[in-house]
Amino acid sequence: MPRPHRNPRSPGRRSRSLTLVLAAVVAAPLALAAPAAARETLPFRDPGLPVQARVGDLLGRLTLDEKISLLHQYQPAIPRLGIDRFKTGTEALHGVAWSTDIHDQGAVVRAEGTVFPQSVGLGATWDPELLKRVGSVVGTEARGYHAENPDVWGLQLWAPVVNPLRDPRWGRNEEGYSEDPLLTGLLATAYGHGMQGDDPDHLRTAPVLKHYMANNNEIRRDQTSSSLRPRVSKEYDEVPFEMPIRRDAVTGVMTAYNLINGRPATVTPDAGGLIRSWTDRTLFNVTDAGGPNNLVGSQQYFPDLATADAAVLKAGVDSFTTDNTDSSITVNAVKEALSRGLLAESDIDRAAGHILSIRVRLGEFDPGGGPHGRITKDVVDRPAHRAVAREAATEQMVLLKNEGGTLPIASGPESGKVAVVGQLADTLYTDWYSGDLPYEVTPLDGITAKAGAGNVTSSEGVDRIALKDVGTGKYVAGGTGAGAVLKTGPTSAADDTTRFDVFDWGQGVVTLRSAANGKVVGRHNWGDTFANDQDQPNDWFVQQMFKLEEQDDGHLLIRYAGYEKAYDWADPAKTYLKAQDDGTLVLTTKDDAGRFAKDVISSGVDSAVEAAAGADTAVVVVGSMPFINGREDHDRTTMALAEDQSELVRAVRAANPNTVVVVENSYPTTLNWEQANVPAILWTSHAGAETGNALASVLFGDESPSGKLPQTWYRSEKDLPGILEYDIIKNDRTYQYFRGKPLYPFGHGLSYTTFRYGKPRLSSRSIGGDGTVTVTVPVTNTGGKAGDEVVQLYTHQRDSRVKQPLRKLRAFDKVHVEPGETVTARFRLRASDLAIWDVTRGKWTVEKAEHDLLIGSSATDIRSRAHLNVRGETIPDRDLSKPTRAADFDDHDGVELVDESKAKGDAAAGAAGSWLKFADAGLGRSTGKITARVAGTGATAIQVRLDRPDGPVAGTLNVPSTGDKYTYKEITAPLTGARGDRDVYLVFTGETRLSTFSLTR
Repeated sequence: MPRPHRNPRSPGRRSRSLTLVLAAVVAAPLALAAPAAARETLPFRDPGLPVQARVGDLLGRLTLDEKISLLHQYQPAIPRLGIDRFKTGTEALHGVAWSTDIHDQGAVVRAEGTVFPQSVGLGATWDPELLKRVGSVVGTEARGYHAENPDVWGLQLWAPVVNPLRDPRWGRNEEGYSEDPLLTGLLATAYGHGMQGDDPDHLRTAPVLKHYMANNNEIRRDQTSSSLRPRVSKEYDEVPFEMPIRRDAVTGVMTAYNLINGRPATVTPDAGGLIRSWTDRTLFNVTDAGGPNNLVGSQQYFPDLATADAAVLKAGVDSFTTDNTDSSITVNAVKEALSRGLLAESDIDRAAGHILSIRVRLGEFDPGGGPHGRITKDVVDRPAHRAVAREAATEQMVLLKNEGGTLPIASGPESGKVAVVGQLADTLYTDWYSGDLPYEVTPLDGITAKAGAGNVTSSEGVDRIALKDVGTGKYVAGGTGAGAVLKTGPTSAADDTTRFDVFDWGQGVVTLRSAANGKVVGRHNWGDTFANDQDQPNDWFVQQMFKLEEQDDGHLLIRYAGYEKAYDWADPAKTYLKAQDDGTLVLTTKDDAGRFAKDVISSGVDSAVEAAAGADTAVVVVGSMPFINGREDHDRTTMALAEDQSELVRAVRAANPNTVVVVENSYPTTLNWEQANVPAILWTSHAGAETGNALASVLFGDESPSGKLPQTWYRSEKDLPGILEYDIIKNDRTYQYFRGKPLYPFGHGLSYTTFRYGKPRLSSRSIGGDGTVTVTVPVTNTGGKAGDEVVQLYTHQRDSRVKQPLRKLRAFDKVHVEPGETVTARFRLRASDLAIWDVTRGKWTVEKAEHDLLIGSSATDIRSRAHLNVRGETIPDRDLSKPTRAADFDDHDGVELVDESKAKGDAAAGAAGSWLKFADAGLGRSTGKITARVAGTGATAIQVRLDRPDGPVAGTLNVPSTGDKYTYKEITAPLTGARGDRDVYLVFTGETRLSTFSLTR
């Protein structure tokens, strides 16, 4: 959920109540708070009653205006019933991060508590039990903050993100757990259970899953449509949402910004249908920030807000996150929708009932706030929580390469000299969904504590420069202390105020840190001047980015790279810096820009090489800055290391053959040169305050690394289709379908010991379609160190009616094995786990097939195999004589799935040359005609071809204009030669929409 800095703010909300109330309430005094004795006697305050009985009682006491007031993110107090404010949405992705303050026009308020590794790092642990403990800490600290200020820190937590990481270029890759839906679902379930506690009737907090659904691109994210064929939706994208909901680990979903098959996710009918069918529990669904307004703005899906808001509620979304703290816009739109007959009061009751159900379960109306009401702020950042954070930071580190036993580094007196160099060697970065760190242990801190200060040399490996205004000969200078506005003035670069360290984040983007105070340079107070006053790059619009553009004469133009989009407050013409007459640096046009000379005071590469050359081991810490290298609203356009960082790695490796590269970032990186030339490579996410301690414990062998990659690491962007291609089956996406050779496969991660896998044992070699098999495999530690191994079970179905994954994760078991010990990894595999979504009949189906069971240490490192015969069913030939949805195709080319209507249903939109395939159709002795429901604004045709897209033409549907893309007309055409068992292709000759069709005699 975005919270742009300095959005236009609107006045606080007002609410009015109708005069009609229940007699029991009328008798109560209309004071700011009802007497305690009266409040406690009301049934909705009786914890001995069932949740729904309490909700029903409270709902019946509310006026219509009061119920409508509950539909906005900021729900007002209802004093006459002693009900306090309620705010949805505290961000808690990997720790309590931030919330917003109704008393300060919705300004962001950041937490300072336990920050865990980013979600992609937690995904690398492959450890649901750990994730539950992490979630418990997060839920407990959220309660602590809530106790201090309930107006800011709401108990509905917007986490976790369960969108599978199908494309590593997604800007929000750091927010998801894995590209695999099973791993994502299991970790999200554990995290959710931890946050809410083990009693679903008495919630510690109320977790909400983000973002439903198929939300993996930031580019034009509120305007792009994710085309999801049913198999991809059912077998991939829905899985990590369904699993936590079915297991009562979460209390609702947040709808995404994107469109799904042409319909904005904000009004997906799944919110009121499919999603709620997964549980008997009441769910409380919310929109993403601004989503309702997008319906009439960027998406232009509805003509006005009343129509849009009515559609949101009708779809099954209960709460509007929009217009910051101003609920009046939503309230007025909903009232208008009621007056126009677009909504009934029953629609309001349904949504308000969902909201109140969660509030009851949170203990809000219980004496003392219920069993979790005694938690206070002193729980935040307590030692036990720091211990869990350190465990998580350690367990998520992945050893990518370890040639010749480079790691672990010998500890104690034998460790020798260690050089710690690189841009991330002595700093920790937070991201948009992090809280602030209460303390920091950087990589340098952790390694120094382990090896001893006398054994460690260091360098950040960045150039220190001074910038001179060529026109005046004066140098740019910042302030000391908290910083000051940058001005030219000094005539020499002898003073630290004139010196800046240049951090390269790739593709020309750099940040400048003042040597005088260690602060980063950025725009000052949203004006046209600049100051060295920030701890790190930050904020929704990151204002600390520059490009130093070398000109033909060797001088520089300094371009401010903080204008990341053409927002209405930004002047895209003024993106360059110049010094005014008083020396102040301000924004101007390129033609008016100042020219600067760069003096290199010291070379970062030279400094790092000097530190590394005299060391026994060189540790190079490189990686990303989470506010710059891909984040919400910005996808990555490269998967490579920043150019200067890559150069640094090469230089250090040349100076010291015993080089270890630590990559600290939020996503897969193309480390081809490093893999070929560096003896040891370790990956970590941005892992919070304990990063340095965790890193040192792994580097020095106190802990054997056990993390496994939750994503495929590719060799090149060329291995990937376009980021908007959501059909993972068609486009061979993720480890399941990818046919190339990855740099590092899904599930990869080395240890300081070695493991031998024995022959697997199956409880049965053959099971029925509703059967279960237990698989066990002995795992022996053949090395000299204890270690944890994630034993992974994949399957491959040999024969199928449809294209099957090359491999698919079905289960995993993380086992601890002492040296020389053998333990047994155990898996329980149900035949139903192997089901596919049968588009011919719209149901889950277990096919009759032989399955390869592939057990190994990664998706490609298979150590042990077995075979399983599943006595399922053979899917019969397609019966196209019944109405068949065009969306239920078997294959396609050039077709997009779109909204059949604005309320529900999918259709197929084709253009000239595009086609749909319906395989294995039983046409019988003769099929005489095709009948189809079509819509469109232009006359065109759909050809019926047999066997292949350019096969024999059996008939042609002449499609007329229906006047509107949502106005369907039924048309027919005769067929000839359509008989036997054939593949049927529908080939479009122009733009049209096809909803359903049938082939009949």
